[in-house]
Amino acid sequence: MIKNIDGLDINYIVEGKGEPIIVLHGWGANIDTVIPIVNILKDRYKVYAIDLPGFGKSQEPREVIGSFEYAEIVRKFIKDEGIDRTHLIGHSFGGKLSIILSSKYPEIVNKIVLIDSAGLIPKRGPKYYFKVYSFKTLRFLYKNLFFWLNNEKKMEKFYKKFGSDDYQNASGIMRKILVRVVNENLKSLLKEIKGSTLIVWGDEDDATPLYMAKIMEKEIPDSGLVVLEGTGHYSYLDDYYKFKAVINAFFK
Repeated sequence: MIKNIDGLDINYIVEGKGEPIIVLHGWGANIDTVIPIVNILKDRYKVYAIDLPGFGKSQEPREVIGSFEYAEIVRKFIKDEGIDRTHLIGHSFGGKLSIILSSKYPEIVNKIVLIDSAGLIPKRGPKYYFKVYSFKTLRFLYKNLFFWLNNEKKMEKFYKKFGSDDYQNASGIMRKILVRVVNENLKSLLKEIKGSTLIVWGDEDDATPLYMAKIMEKEIPDSGLVVLEGTGHYSYLDDYYKFKAVINAFFK
């Protein structure tokens, strides 16, 4: 189904009946990646899954926006559906949006599930800064030494070769949006979350490392952490049956 929010066509699905639950996918993903979560709960709840703007079948934003603007689009979706209060489940970037919504609009959020959530700036040592400055130096060289090539074509080749996985997979305005959202720190918002919060994490997650989950558990007043051993950034898929048991217990 398609709903127009702020002039953008937003694709979504809805399954089941009962209290509403909104499921939000991670960066670079879409509805398909969270269908396993929808399937766990659709026999007891009315479960929505949304293609966030720029992903799946939803339109790209027309300008560079950040996580707070993404969260506003989700809030307007909730309002347009006539939902007074909802549960939120967010993976990675979807978790980041859940943090914003839960802290800014506690009156519309019941329970929250954060799965390998983004939202904190990672610890950055000398190796990270060496990589960043190396990237910038190489970008300068590409721009100035290979001047005879088509500029757009040469820079796309550069980004595909030297950029991060997410950066390589993004293009156009989504690449600019990615640069913006990865530098947002939501730590100060965590203490504002009022709803009961389940934090699920993979102990081998190298995208949002486990120490981030422990910070979230410490900062969010009513929260608990479940670590799925031997799983990575998609912990809910890596150990689906244990994840299913945890979710069912939380939403009993």
